[in-house]
Amino acid sequence: MRLVNTFSILGLLIGSICFALSLTPSLIPRSDVMQGILGGVAFFVGYVFGVFLSWLWKYLGIPNLPISTWQRRLFDRSVLAVCLLLFLVSLWQGVKWQNSIRALMGMEQVGTVEPITIAVISLLMFLVLWCLGKGFQRIVLLVACYVEQHVPERVAMLVGVLAAVLLYWAVFNGVLLKAGLHVISSTYQRLDNSYAKSIPPPADPNLPGGANSLIKWDDIGNQGRRFLTLGPTAEEIKEVAGSAVQPIRVFVGLDSAVTPMKSAQLALEELKRVGAFQREILLVATPTGAGWVDPGAVNSLEFLYRGNTATVAAQYSYLSSPIALMADDSEGLESARALFKVIYDYWTELPEDERPRVYLFGLSLGAQLSEDSFDFYDIIDDPIDGALWAGPPLGVGMWSRIVRNRDPGTPAWLPEFKGGEVVRFGNQYGGYIGREPWGEFRIAFLQHASDPIVFFSVRWALERPDWLNHPRGPDVSPDLQWYPLVTGLQLLADLNVGLAPLSFGHRYTPWGYTLAWLALTEPEEWDEEALKRLKAQLKTYNVR
Repeated sequence: MRLVNTFSILGLLIGSICFALSLTPSLIPRSDVMQGILGGVAFFVGYVFGVFLSWLWKYLGIPNLPISTWQRRLFDRSVLAVCLLLFLVSLWQGVKWQNSIRALMGMEQVGTVEPITIAVISLLMFLVLWCLGKGFQRIVLLVACYVEQHVPERVAMLVGVLAAVLLYWAVFNGVLLKAGLHVISSTYQRLDNSYAKSIPPPADPNLPGGANSLIKWDDIGNQGRRFLTLGPTAEEIKEVAGSAVQPIRVFVGLDSAVTPMKSAQLALEELKRVGAFQREILLVATPTGAGWVDPGAVNSLEFLYRGNTATVAAQYSYLSSPIALMADDSEGLESARALFKVIYDYWTELPEDERPRVYLFGLSLGAQLSEDSFDFYDIIDDPIDGALWAGPPLGVGMWSRIVRNRDPGTPAWLPEFKGGEVVRFGNQYGGYIGREPWGEFRIAFLQHASDPIVFFSVRWALERPDWLNHPRGPDVSPDLQWYPLVTGLQLLADLNVGLAPLSFGHRYTPWGYTLAWLALTEPEEWDEEALKRLKAQLKTYNVR
């Protein structure tokens, strides 16, 4: 059979198993297109593993079973039939698996997973990767044949493999990635400028971005303009809270200054101009890659403090966070550190009884950069009040160290650390508990158990995640099982969080932020009736 002569039969069998397992539940629902891509990649990974086992069998000199030609053909055809059966059964079972996640998240059930779409995309993805693999093999052989004239055969093969790896790495991680990021960044910048033109400047000339502002409206991009103009007014806050002043928001665009330090200094001067340091709360927010500050986080804080707040943010990129994570984060880190240092240095010069309480905030990439914006040793003599970091990405930094060293008996998706004296965790249902009193300097992590951005790690390809242990998070499917390699690929696909509804995955809600701010900052005079009014009001704002 031509198929058997072209492809490894063992590779096809293991690839089919991996394809079937890729349809099982993970943290969030997947679209048919994403499932197709995942299925193709999983099939290819399984195929490569099967090819490797076949090569290892021959390399070790293990003899094949003594079977005749017709027996071999029968065996091959039987394996192909098993592969086909695995495809069909897994596609049919995929409906149940996907609906188990949707039921947890209150989503509409699906009647089919569009098996034709998934099968076609998976096949195309596998063939693309297979062709790249054959190209890799060809480069190895060409280099090895040339080098073999001067060195032993096995050394020549090793040189060929290294040459192919370096070439592929240079092309895909160097030329293509850099060129792609440049094109994407330019495209995002043009779109940002185009969208920004539709948002007029504030009517009040004294507001940030107004005629008397130090920050020119033309230099503020789309996300900054939305941040400055779409927040709650004093009248809206008063309807819920009984009294209010107009919240202060300051945003420095990417074109507002030539360097991150000048941008930070401009932000400080604007904060001083509008009286931000006379407010009760000063929030230093680090945006996501595209300059987006989650309005749910800021709106909820402004309501809880009846508008007596000031929030400042500075844009450092046009790229969305998933793309920005692949790029060099040095500009974002420099921006976050400059903004914090400039504001902190000025804040420490103010009398303690006359200055605002200072908190940090960041979501996703913004949380990571906000965490890295200061060193604890630099603020230990005069600490800020705390930080709220939502959906910290990819299990790195402080979050990772704390979760690994959490108090015994507490789950990874809602851990406790040293009794909760400094750091506490919460989710959309609450949390932020600890055995010890929460100190004056407080850190809160807001994370959903179903957030793949938080819980993804390359380790899960070969190691069972501890957040799968019981008890599991309430928004994690009980049907989610760990399979070597495949689960790692599933979680990688889950980083595309588009299908997750609000309050699940990487989509945080205003009420989730409200619960976090209530625990972290302890605002006064909020009873159950007032909080119900607040919850209803927060739903009226566009969170994107």
